Amino acid sequence: MACWLWVAWVAALGSRALVLAGGMLYPQETPSRERKDLSGLWDFRADFSEDRNQGFRERWYQSPLRETGPVLDMPVPASFNDVGQDAKLQNFIGWVWYERQVMVPQSWARDPGTRVMLRIGSAHYYAIVWVNGVHVAEHEGGHLPFEADISRLLRSDAGEPCRVTVAINNTLTPHTLPPGQIEYKTDRLRYPKNYFIQLTHFDFFNYAGLHRPVFLYTTPASYIEDISVTPEVAQSTGLVNYEIVVHGSENFELDVLLWDKEGRAVAKGTGARGQLQVPDAQLWWPYLMHEQPAYLYSLEVTLVVQTGAGTVSDVYTLPVGIRTVTVTHNQFLINGKPFYFHGVNKHEDSDIRGKGFDWALLVKDFNLLRWLGANSFRTSHYPYAEEVMQLCDRYGIVVIDEAPGVGIVQWESFGNISLNHHLEVMEELVQRDKNHPSVVMWSVANEPASWLPPAAYYFKTLIAHTKALDPTRPVTFVSNSRPEADNGAPYVDVICINSYYSWYHDSGHLEVIQLQVSTTFENWNQLYQKPIIQSEYGADAIPGFHQDPPKMFSEEYQKVVLQQYHLALDQKRKDYVIGELIWNFADFMTDQSVMRVMGNKKGIFTRQRQPKGSAFLLRERYWRIANETRHPHLAMITQCVENQLFYSLN
Repeated sequence: MACWLWVAWVAALGSRALVLAGGMLYPQETPSRERKDLSGLWDFRADFSEDRNQGFRERWYQSPLRETGPVLDMPVPASFNDVGQDAKLQNFIGWVWYERQVMVPQSWARDPGTRVMLRIGSAHYYAIVWVNGVHVAEHEGGHLPFEADISRLLRSDAGEPCRVTVAINNTLTPHTLPPGQIEYKTDRLRYPKNYFIQLTHFDFFNYAGLHRPVFLYTTPASYIEDISVTPEVAQSTGLVNYEIVVHGSENFELDVLLWDKEGRAVAKGTGARGQLQVPDAQLWWPYLMHEQPAYLYSLEVTLVVQTGAGTVSDVYTLPVGIRTVTVTHNQFLINGKPFYFHGVNKHEDSDIRGKGFDWALLVKDFNLLRWLGANSFRTSHYPYAEEVMQLCDRYGIVVIDEAPGVGIVQWESFGNISLNHHLEVMEELVQRDKNHPSVVMWSVANEPASWLPPAAYYFKTLIAHTKALDPTRPVTFVSNSRPEADNGAPYVDVICINSYYSWYHDSGHLEVIQLQVSTTFENWNQLYQKPIIQSEYGADAIPGFHQDPPKMFSEEYQKVVLQQYHLALDQKRKDYVIGELIWNFADFMTDQSVMRVMGNKKGIFTRQRQPKGSAFLLRERYWRIANETRHPHLAMITQCVENQLFYSLN
């Protein structure tokens, strides 16, 4: 019975399809490419049958979903949990079905020289996709994109609506990422027949659905499959090393042009790999570290293929930031200069949408980050939408890019099955985000049980694999272990530690924070001699709760916790502490528990993005740190930015 959530579809589908088999360039419109956004209302149906297998028994994918039974209107992108009023749907575990009919341009469907791709930005957690009843793709993992070539299906049904059906299962097992467990309640005096709950080992709600945009896009039959860019700096010359993968032809020409912001071609090259040299290059600098942060060039790649029918070309333009990242025993250097992370942890989480992508919310968050003076964040605890990374590139917000390795706390989750899946996830993450200059470090996990013996081999293998995928960036994971017991710490480049002194430990005793934080820093430093980031710290504050002297859950208590941490951080940040990331940017939803009042309230902003008192405290600190660490001649620019560019909440 324990297997029904996962394997019921095997008989209907046969062998599992390989989804990720090459590049993962973000869909864009160019002279050779078109894109159709499938965002909007989809038909939706949850499989409430006892074994959650009705949809596969009755093959709901073979005919329009609305013909199989009652359907709901479901917005995409969005989580399905909070859109309706049905409590059963809010906490549903199992298979849900999405379907959308779309008219495809006849020029796409009938042209044998046009390749049509279906791309799904994120489907949480396991997804199976059909087009016009034909199985085209499967994907495991809820935070990274996958796609399928549907050209042949469209040509066979030219002129007919294209029916896209997606079945999604949000069940978490010991081998998923993040892991979880299904617990069956068998006491018939207390629980109904077949009653079960989903157990997780993380503190955020397990939202599910089509969380990010779904696209149809085209390329020529011979096309640019992948572009990899590795920047370097030699004195004042920027070096852009590139490698291009072409699919569909072995005889082709490639022209590469690098354009600056003013539309001037500053370098050019030919061939599938090479190096572009940019004299007096404008470097990509983090926000508040330079008077011109986040400078982006445009790498235009043009493919030309001669065929019997004539010339075929494909064009793709990639934003490129020229910058370097280096880690020493006590510093994190960007472009050779010390960088101090003063930022936040975030969640993709908001009212109604859940983890669904929303442009208005995203821009609001970035305006708040810049108002705050934050220069960085960690994608806690999973990869964020590609559009988020694009804005980080544009605004100069530095990113610690984290895999969904949260809640790895059981022995079973350190075995080979889990490790192999984790390795695949890192491959997908690096493939997707390798070209973003804002991404300066990979994080493979958050708060794993790294004190367990199998953690040593697990993290040694995982980190080595990530470094092999991308030798240019440091790798870390985030620990809440004791330094002497942490079996994974020897393999990281930067120590990231989470602590909640006077909250989960010595609750209510603010006087112990400075000593405990300082002792923790010293212990880690003496043992490993690596730079340290305080990757989480904070306290819950319910908006409008006030208490003097400060008591837990009041806004005053949250502020004092932060102040005490800041005193300890200031003692060490000139030595080996290279960053501080508050937990959390905004309040977010969790499972219901006696520890949570409508979610986690450790945000410095509410879930609706309104500031608590701690937001003003942190703003004052971050702008002061930015002024201290930048060149003195930029102080005037800082004042101009504060006074003219950003609104004030004061």
